Amino acid sequence: MLMKKVISISFLMLLAFFVKGQTTEAEKTLKTQTADTTAGWSYGGTINTTLAQVSLTNWAAGGQNSISVNGLLSLFARYKKDNMLWENYLDLAYGTVKQGEKGDWMKSDDKFDFTSKYGQKASKAWYYAGLINLKTQMTAGYNYPNTDEYISKFLAPGYLLGAIGMDYKPSDIFTAFISPITGKVTIVNDTTLANKGAFGVEPGEKTRSEFGGYARFFITYEVMKNVTLQSKLDLFSNYLDKPQNIDVNWETLISMKINKYISATIMTHLIYDADVDIVIKEATANDPAVVGPRVQFKEVLGVGFSYKF
Repeated sequence: MLMKKVISISFLMLLAFFVKGQTTEAEKTLKTQTADTTAGWSYGGTINTTLAQVSLTNWAAGGQNSISVNGLLSLFARYKKDNMLWENYLDLAYGTVKQGEKGDWMKSDDKFDFTSKYGQKASKAWYYAGLINLKTQMTAGYNYPNTDEYISKFLAPGYLLGAIGMDYKPSDIFTAFISPITGKVTIVNDTTLANKGAFGVEPGEKTRSEFGGYARFFITYEVMKNVTLQSKLDLFSNYLDKPQNIDVNWETLISMKINKYISATIMTHLIYDADVDIVIKEATANDPAVVGPRVQFKEVLGVGFSYKF
């Protein structure tokens, strides 16, 4: 029931922004003519770093000194020629935080997300398209404050997805990729984690293959001057095993530009995967631990250096 609500809300929000972002027919024609005359490679990206510090001296209310650093690098490369469009995106993010004078640095964010999409125009707004996506993290993760045993590593897990379908691009604001033919491989390239059956693989196995349907919705929209919204929603259903359990990966980034190099950002990331067990209740002397799928949610708010190129 919860997942149905999450998916419904996600779809309605995306639809609302899509409707709001529609342009007039004249503007569409102008954009189409401009795009059709622009061929070759185009590149760009965004670098964003944020730093936060709390320093307390004789603070009667209590608390701890802390410092946190977060970085985000988003790159794209596109190639267009005649009716062909090839798009490549790479998102890297990393964050770390330290609390207290004797505290250790702890990872707060870690993302590697690469997507390559190739399309041939079928009509004014539709493309025949194929897509490859790889998601993982770059360094080991721990269930802090316990740092004796890692719970994730590079490519443990890793999610490799390949899809063939149709790409709908009515404007520069909105795109929807829909694929009824999708293969997804969950990779756990670590013997210790694989032997535990982590991230949905069978104990001792390092991969888990799925075949199903996939949809990706992407919006980039200037809400108002110097305020930009980007939102990406990925949905996957495994035809072969419990297709009603839809995997959800929803990322949203709101950027508020203060001046040329300073901006404030709000980033949220929601994940639901029925194959990934989360500890609901820790084990006790009398009862084993209770685990099961849960909605995962992360929010990062920062003010810092930002440069777009």
